[in-house]
Amino acid sequence: MACPFRCVFCNQQKISGHFKSPDFNEVTRTIRTYLNTFKAPNKQVEVGFFGGTFTGIPETIQEKYLETVQPFLQAGEIQGIRLSTRPDYIDKNILERLKHYGVTTIELGAQSLDDAVLKKSRRGHTAKQVEEAATQIKAAGFDLGLQMMIGLPGDTLEKSLATADKIIAWGASNTRIYPTLVIKDTVLHHWYKEGKYQPLSLDEAVNWSKSLLIKFENAGVQVIRMGLHPSEGLLNGEEWIAGPFHPSFRELVLTEIWYDLLTKHFDSQDKSFTAKQLNLEVSPKEINYAIGYSGKNRKMLQSFFREVRFYSNEKLDGREFRFHLT
Repeated sequence: MACPFRCVFCNQQKISGHFKSPDFNEVTRTIRTYLNTFKAPNKQVEVGFFGGTFTGIPETIQEKYLETVQPFLQAGEIQGIRLSTRPDYIDKNILERLKHYGVTTIELGAQSLDDAVLKKSRRGHTAKQVEEAATQIKAAGFDLGLQMMIGLPGDTLEKSLATADKIIAWGASNTRIYPTLVIKDTVLHHWYKEGKYQPLSLDEAVNWSKSLLIKFENAGVQVIRMGLHPSEGLLNGEEWIAGPFHPSFRELVLTEIWYDLLTKHFDSQDKSFTAKQLNLEVSPKEINYAIGYSGKNRKMLQSFFREVRFYSNEKLDGREFRFHLT
Protein backbone atom coordinates (compact mmCIF):
# COMPACT_ATOMS: atom_id res chain seq x y z
CA MET A 1 0.00 0.00 0.00
CA ALA A 2 0.89 3.64 -0.67
CA CYS A 3 4.20 3.26 -2.49
CA PRO A 4 4.22 5.83 -5.31
CA PHE A 5 7.16 4.32 -7.16
CA ARG A 6 7.79 1.16 -9.16
CA CYS A 7 11.34 0.18 -8.32
CA VAL A 8 12.96 -1.97 -10.99
CA PHE A 9 13.13 -5.01 -8.70
CA CYS A 10 9.68 -4.79 -7.17
CA ASN A 11 6.47 -6.68 -7.60
CA GLN A 12 5.29 -6.32 -4.01
CA GLN A 13 2.43 -8.82 -4.25
CA LYS A 14 4.64 -11.57 -5.64
CA ILE A 15 7.47 -10.85 -3.17
CA SER A 16 5.22 -10.78 -0.10
CA GLY A 17 2.93 -13.60 -1.20
CA HIS A 18 -0.12 -11.42 -0.44
CA PHE A 19 -2.47 -9.83 -2.92
CA LYS A 20 -4.53 -7.71 -0.54
CA SER A 21 -3.97 -5.86 2.69
CA PRO A 22 -5.48 -7.39 5.84
CA ASP A 23 -8.62 -5.81 7.25
CA PHE A 24 -8.58 -4.60 10.84
CA ASN A 25 -10.38 -7.65 12.24
CA GLU A 26 -7.85 -9.89 10.50
CA VAL A 27 -5.01 -8.05 12.25
CA THR A 28 -6.60 -8.74 15.63
CA ARG A 29 -7.19 -12.41 14.80
CA THR A 30 -3.63 -12.84 13.55
CA ILE A 31 -2.12 -11.30 16.68
CA ARG A 32 -4.28 -13.49 18.92
CA THR A 33 -3.42 -16.63 16.92
CA TYR A 34 0.31 -16.07 17.23
CA LEU A 35 0.18 -15.04 20.89
CA ASN A 36 -1.46 -18.36 21.68
CA THR A 37 1.59 -20.17 20.30
CA PHE A 38 4.13 -18.28 22.47
CA LYS A 39 4.53 -20.26 25.67
CA ALA A 40 7.89 -19.02 26.96
CA PRO A 41 7.76 -16.75 30.03
CA ASN A 42 9.11 -13.20 29.86
CA LYS A 43 8.90 -13.22 26.09
CA GLN A 44 9.46 -10.06 24.07
CA VAL A 45 6.83 -9.79 21.34
CA GLU A 46 6.38 -7.15 18.66
CA VAL A 47 3.69 -6.60 16.06
CA GLY A 48 5.12 -5.70 12.65
CA PHE A 49 3.44 -3.92 9.74
CA PHE A 50 5.38 -4.73 6.57
CA GLY A 51 4.86 -5.12 2.85
CA GLY A 52 4.09 -1.51 2.00
CA THR A 53 4.84 2.13 2.81
CA PHE A 54 3.03 2.35 6.14
CA THR A 55 3.44 6.08 6.73
CA GLY A 56 2.25 6.82 3.20
CA ILE A 57 -1.24 5.36 3.61
CA PRO A 58 -4.03 7.72 4.73
CA GLU A 59 -3.67 8.82 8.35
CA THR A 60 -7.07 7.45 9.34
CA ILE A 61 -6.12 3.99 8.08
CA GLN A 62 -2.72 4.13 9.80
CA GLU A 63 -4.47 5.00 13.04
CA LYS A 64 -7.03 2.20 12.67
CA TYR A 65 -4.28 -0.36 12.15
CA LEU A 66 -2.34 0.94 15.14
CA GLU A 67 -5.50 1.06 17.28
CA THR A 68 -5.99 -2.68 16.78
CA VAL A 69 -2.73 -3.25 18.64
CA GLN A 70 -3.46 -1.00 21.63
CA PRO A 71 -5.37 -3.57 23.76
CA PHE A 72 -2.44 -6.00 23.44
CA LEU A 73 0.05 -3.27 24.39
CA GLN A 74 -2.00 -2.14 27.36
CA ALA A 75 -2.37 -5.72 28.60
CA GLY A 76 1.39 -6.26 28.33
CA GLU A 77 0.93 -9.10 25.85
CA ILE A 78 3.16 -7.36 23.34
CA GLN A 79 6.01 -4.98 24.05
CA GLY A 80 6.28 -2.93 20.86
CA ILE A 81 5.29 -2.19 17.28
CA ARG A 82 7.62 -2.03 14.30
CA LEU A 83 6.89 -0.98 10.77
CA SER A 84 8.58 -0.36 7.45
CA THR A 85 8.38 2.72 5.28
CA ARG A 86 10.31 4.86 2.83
CA PRO A 87 12.81 7.52 3.93
CA ASP A 88 10.91 10.21 2.00
CA TYR A 89 7.75 9.46 4.04
CA ILE A 90 9.12 10.62 7.38
CA ASP A 91 8.53 13.97 9.05
CA LYS A 92 7.94 15.41 12.53
CA ASN A 93 4.15 14.96 12.47
CA ILE A 94 4.42 11.36 11.30
CA LEU A 95 6.88 10.52 14.04
CA GLU A 96 4.71 12.14 16.71
CA ARG A 97 1.71 10.06 15.58
CA LEU A 98 3.71 6.83 15.61
CA LYS A 99 5.10 7.61 19.07
CA HIS A 100 1.57 8.24 20.37
CA TYR A 101 0.48 4.75 19.31
CA GLY A 102 3.45 2.95 20.82
CA VAL A 103 5.58 2.31 17.74
CA THR A 104 9.08 1.43 18.92
CA THR A 105 11.03 0.56 15.75
CA ILE A 106 10.97 2.11 12.28
CA GLU A 107 12.70 0.31 9.44
CA LEU A 108 13.57 2.26 6.31
CA GLY A 109 13.99 0.54 2.98
CA ALA A 110 17.28 2.19 2.13
CA GLN A 111 18.33 -0.63 -0.27
CA SER A 112 21.53 1.19 -1.23
CA LEU A 113 23.25 4.34 -0.05
CA ASP A 114 24.97 4.91 -3.37
CA ASP A 115 23.11 7.53 -5.43
CA ALA A 116 24.02 5.98 -8.78
CA VAL A 117 22.60 2.60 -7.68
CA LEU A 118 19.46 4.28 -6.30
CA LYS A 119 18.91 6.13 -9.58
CA LYS A 120 19.36 3.02 -11.72
CA SER A 121 16.97 1.16 -9.43
CA ARG A 122 14.35 3.96 -9.72
CA ARG A 123 14.01 4.28 -5.99
CA GLY A 124 12.82 7.88 -6.13
CA HIS A 125 14.96 9.10 -3.24
CA THR A 126 18.61 9.89 -2.55
CA ALA A 127 21.06 8.68 0.06
CA LYS A 128 20.87 12.14 1.66
CA GLN A 129 17.14 11.68 2.23
CA VAL A 130 17.84 8.39 4.00
CA GLU A 131 20.37 10.11 6.26
CA GLU A 132 17.92 12.93 7.08
CA ALA A 133 15.11 10.47 7.87
CA ALA A 134 17.43 8.32 9.98
CA THR A 135 18.53 11.36 11.97
CA GLN A 136 14.91 12.35 12.69
CA ILE A 137 13.93 8.81 13.71
CA LYS A 138 16.85 8.50 16.12
CA ALA A 139 16.26 11.96 17.58
CA ALA A 140 12.62 11.06 18.24
CA GLY A 141 13.69 8.06 20.32
CA PHE A 142 12.84 5.18 17.98
CA ASP A 143 15.01 2.18 17.24
CA LEU A 144 16.19 2.53 13.65
CA GLY A 145 16.40 -0.24 11.09
CA LEU A 146 17.97 0.30 7.68
CA GLN A 147 17.32 -2.45 5.15
CA MET A 148 19.72 -3.02 2.28
CA MET A 149 19.80 -4.96 -0.98
CA ILE A 150 22.87 -6.32 -2.73
CA GLY A 151 23.37 -6.85 -6.44
CA LEU A 152 21.12 -4.02 -7.62
CA PRO A 153 21.87 -2.49 -11.04
CA GLY A 154 25.26 -0.79 -10.83
CA ASP A 155 26.08 -2.30 -7.45
CA THR A 156 29.49 -3.72 -6.50
CA LEU A 157 30.81 -5.36 -3.36
CA GLU A 158 32.67 -2.15 -2.54
CA LYS A 159 29.47 -0.09 -2.86
CA SER A 160 27.56 -2.54 -0.67
CA LEU A 161 30.26 -2.41 2.00
CA ALA A 162 30.13 1.41 1.83
CA THR A 163 26.35 1.23 2.31
CA ALA A 164 26.92 -0.94 5.39
CA ASP A 165 29.39 1.61 6.76
CA LYS A 166 26.74 4.33 6.45
CA ILE A 167 24.06 2.14 8.05
CA ILE A 168 26.39 1.74 11.01
CA ALA A 169 27.41 5.40 11.11
CA TRP A 170 23.81 6.63 10.99
CA GLY A 171 22.91 4.71 14.13
CA ALA A 172 20.85 1.75 12.95
CA SER A 173 20.37 -0.91 15.61
CA ASN A 174 19.28 -3.49 13.05
CA THR A 175 19.33 -4.26 9.35
CA ARG A 176 18.19 -6.81 6.77
CA ILE A 177 20.26 -8.01 3.81
CA TYR A 178 18.30 -8.95 0.71
CA PRO A 179 20.06 -10.26 -2.41
CA THR A 180 18.34 -8.84 -5.48
CA LEU A 181 16.17 -11.37 -7.30
CA VAL A 182 14.59 -11.17 -10.72
CA ILE A 183 10.87 -11.43 -10.00
CA LYS A 184 8.28 -12.05 -12.71
CA ASP A 185 6.75 -8.95 -14.35
CA THR A 186 9.26 -6.45 -12.97
CA VAL A 187 11.50 -4.05 -14.86
CA LEU A 188 14.45 -6.26 -13.92
CA HIS A 189 12.63 -9.19 -15.55
CA HIS A 190 12.53 -7.30 -18.84
CA TRP A 191 16.14 -6.17 -18.48
CA TYR A 192 17.19 -9.73 -17.70
CA LYS A 193 15.46 -11.06 -20.81
CA GLU A 194 17.15 -8.35 -22.88
CA GLY A 195 20.58 -9.10 -21.40
CA LYS A 196 20.77 -5.70 -19.69
CA TYR A 197 20.92 -7.04 -16.15
CA GLN A 198 22.67 -10.03 -14.63
CA PRO A 199 21.93 -10.93 -10.99
CA LEU A 200 24.55 -12.16 -8.56
CA SER A 201 25.19 -15.88 -8.50
CA LEU A 202 24.32 -17.69 -5.28
CA ASP A 203 28.01 -18.01 -4.40
CA GLU A 204 28.56 -14.29 -4.98
CA ALA A 205 25.56 -13.33 -2.87
CA VAL A 206 26.70 -15.62 -0.04
CA ASN A 207 30.23 -14.19 -0.09
CA TRP A 208 29.03 -10.58 -0.20
CA SER A 209 26.63 -11.26 2.66
CA LYS A 210 29.37 -12.97 4.65
CA SER A 211 31.51 -9.82 4.52
CA LEU A 212 28.54 -7.63 5.39
CA LEU A 213 27.43 -9.80 8.30
CA ILE A 214 30.89 -9.75 9.86
CA LYS A 215 31.03 -5.96 9.48
CA PHE A 216 27.63 -5.52 11.12
CA GLU A 217 28.43 -7.95 13.93
CA ASN A 218 31.64 -6.11 14.74
CA ALA A 219 29.66 -2.86 14.95
CA GLY A 220 26.91 -4.33 17.13
CA VAL A 221 24.20 -4.01 14.46
CA GLN A 222 21.72 -6.91 14.52
CA VAL A 223 21.11 -8.55 11.16
CA ILE A 224 17.46 -9.56 11.48
CA ARG A 225 17.26 -11.37 8.18
CA MET A 226 19.36 -12.44 5.21
CA GLY A 227 17.57 -13.52 2.06
CA LEU A 228 13.99 -13.01 0.95
CA HIS A 229 11.26 -14.82 2.86
CA PRO A 230 10.45 -18.01 0.93
CA SER A 231 6.85 -17.42 -0.12
CA GLU A 232 5.12 -20.16 -2.08
CA GLY A 233 5.66 -18.33 -5.36
CA LEU A 234 9.41 -18.30 -4.78
CA LEU A 235 9.64 -21.90 -3.62
CA ASN A 236 7.80 -23.32 -6.61
CA GLY A 237 9.62 -21.07 -9.07
CA GLU A 238 6.50 -19.49 -10.52
CA GLU A 239 7.47 -15.92 -9.58
CA TRP A 240 11.25 -16.25 -9.16
CA ILE A 241 12.90 -15.91 -12.57
CA ALA A 242 16.61 -15.67 -11.68
CA GLY A 243 18.99 -14.60 -8.96
CA PRO A 244 20.42 -15.94 -5.69
CA PHE A 245 17.35 -17.31 -3.94
CA HIS A 246 17.77 -20.12 -1.43
CA PRO A 247 15.31 -21.05 1.35
CA SER A 248 18.25 -21.49 3.77
CA PHE A 249 20.25 -18.47 2.64
CA ARG A 250 21.32 -17.39 6.12
CA GLU A 251 22.54 -20.89 6.90
CA LEU A 252 24.67 -20.82 3.75
CA VAL A 253 26.27 -17.55 4.87
CA LEU A 254 26.98 -18.78 8.41
CA THR A 255 28.36 -22.03 7.02
CA GLU A 256 30.90 -20.04 4.98
CA ILE A 257 31.97 -17.97 7.98
CA TRP A 258 32.67 -21.17 9.90
CA TYR A 259 34.35 -22.70 6.85
CA ASP A 260 36.81 -19.79 6.74
CA LEU A 261 37.39 -19.99 10.49
CA LEU A 262 38.03 -23.73 10.57
CA THR A 263 40.07 -23.81 7.38
CA LYS A 264 42.34 -21.04 8.64
CA HIS A 265 42.96 -22.92 11.87
CA PHE A 266 43.32 -26.51 10.71
CA ASP A 267 44.86 -26.11 7.27
CA SER A 268 48.09 -25.04 8.94
CA GLN A 269 48.16 -27.99 11.33
CA ASP A 270 50.64 -30.84 11.24
CA LYS A 271 49.46 -33.24 8.54
CA SER A 272 50.28 -36.15 10.85
CA PHE A 273 46.91 -35.34 12.42
CA THR A 274 45.26 -37.28 9.59
CA ALA A 275 45.59 -40.40 11.72
CA LYS A 276 43.69 -38.85 14.61
CA GLN A 277 40.07 -38.11 15.53
CA LEU A 278 39.08 -34.46 15.88
CA ASN A 279 36.65 -33.68 18.70
CA LEU A 280 35.32 -30.16 18.21
CA GLU A 281 33.34 -28.32 20.89
CA VAL A 282 31.05 -25.47 19.78
CA SER A 283 28.28 -23.34 21.29
CA PRO A 284 24.87 -25.05 20.94
CA LYS A 285 23.61 -22.04 18.97
CA GLU A 286 26.40 -22.40 16.42
CA ILE A 287 26.87 -26.13 16.11
CA ASN A 288 24.69 -26.56 13.01
CA TYR A 289 26.57 -23.79 11.21
CA ALA A 290 29.92 -25.22 12.32
CA ILE A 291 28.96 -28.58 10.83
CA GLY A 292 27.74 -26.64 7.80
CA TYR A 293 24.88 -26.79 5.36
CA SER A 294 24.72 -30.35 4.00
CA GLY A 295 27.69 -31.12 6.29
CA LYS A 296 30.05 -28.98 4.21
CA ASN A 297 32.46 -28.11 7.03
CA ARG A 298 32.46 -31.62 8.47
CA LYS A 299 33.44 -32.94 5.04
CA MET A 300 36.21 -30.37 4.77
CA LEU A 301 37.65 -31.36 8.15
CA GLN A 302 37.47 -35.03 7.26
CA SER A 303 40.15 -34.35 4.67
CA PHE A 304 42.49 -33.49 7.56
CA PHE A 305 41.49 -36.08 10.16
CA ARG A 306 40.59 -39.74 10.41
CA GLU A 307 37.25 -38.87 11.98
CA VAL A 308 35.47 -35.63 13.03
CA ARG A 309 32.95 -35.31 15.85
CA PHE A 310 31.11 -32.18 17.00
CA TYR A 311 29.93 -31.56 20.57
CA SER A 312 27.85 -28.79 22.17
CA ASN A 313 29.49 -26.81 24.94
CA GLU A 314 27.23 -24.28 26.68
CA LYS A 315 30.26 -22.53 28.17
CA LEU A 316 31.35 -21.37 24.73
CA ASP A 317 30.02 -18.16 23.26
CA GLY A 318 29.61 -16.98 19.68
CA ARG A 319 32.06 -18.67 17.32
CA GLU A 320 34.48 -19.81 20.01
CA PHE A 321 35.52 -23.43 19.71
CA ARG A 322 37.73 -25.94 21.49
CA PHE A 323 39.17 -29.15 20.17
CA HIS A 324 41.22 -32.13 21.20
CA LEU A 325 42.59 -35.08 19.30
CA THR A 326 42.27 -38.73 20.18
